[in-house]
Amino acid sequence: MRKTVLIPSPRRARGIILKAPWEIDILRKANAIVAEVLLRLKEIIQPGVTAWDLNRIAEEICEKRGARPAFKGYRGYPFSLCVSVNAEVVHGMPLKEKVLKEGDIVSLDFGTFYEGYYGDAAITVAVGEVSAQAYDLMKVTEEALNLAIEKAHIGNRLQDISVAIQRHVEKHGYNVVRDFVGHGIGQSLHEPPEVPNFGRPGKGPRLKAGMVLAIEPMVVTGSYQLEILPDGWTAVTKDGGLAAHFEHSIAITAQGPQILSKV
Repeated sequence: MRKTVLIPSPRRARGIILKAPWEIDILRKANAIVAEVLLRLKEIIQPGVTAWDLNRIAEEICEKRGARPAFKGYRGYPFSLCVSVNAEVVHGMPLKEKVLKEGDIVSLDFGTFYEGYYGDAAITVAVGEVSAQAYDLMKVTEEALNLAIEKAHIGNRLQDISVAIQRHVEKHGYNVVRDFVGHGIGQSLHEPPEVPNFGRPGKGPRLKAGMVLAIEPMVVTGSYQLEILPDGWTAVTKDGGLAAHFEHSIAITAQGPQILSKV
């Protein structure tokens, strides 16, 4: 049996930590737990479910799999799951009084810490029947994520990923959020490089094998200007427009991009 030594690869590209194949294997396990949690939460979403219920179930699955919730205590965040409803873009708190209603859309963002490495992913889910605009917003946001992943090939530039998101979103009349971005991920939850959802073709560092990125388009129906609620965490659209958020952690390999946070 091969002995795993948890020492990260020293390889770097412009400050970006390049992961060895065995590290990517562990990252895949960490992200598989994230994917399991999000799938289970999606299955139980319905009117009357509270955000608190979702947080509790996420923690239970995480504990059963021998992992630790990544967000709880991170920079002081008090919960394990981010539950953002309608105009809430990211970092919505899973409070008992946050009860899901028919017609809501809810973004679920979850992370794990497993065997020294982090997993991170997000989905947006409809609560019952939603408006045509809400459905389209979710569809376009998820499509933008998939188009971005297609650009995550060795030799491309980082902002080729960003441009793929921005062009698809704006083509459909929506806007990408500017205040929050994707990121590298590994032994830290947030590593270089930042992965913005807007940019210019051919800009940014060259993509190399071993990079692991959390790509996360956050898309709004109106203005991309945000404000933070008094809780110090929840980011909402200033104009009250709807928001959707999808995220995958992916590894850049010689065989192409590998989605680590996929069931």
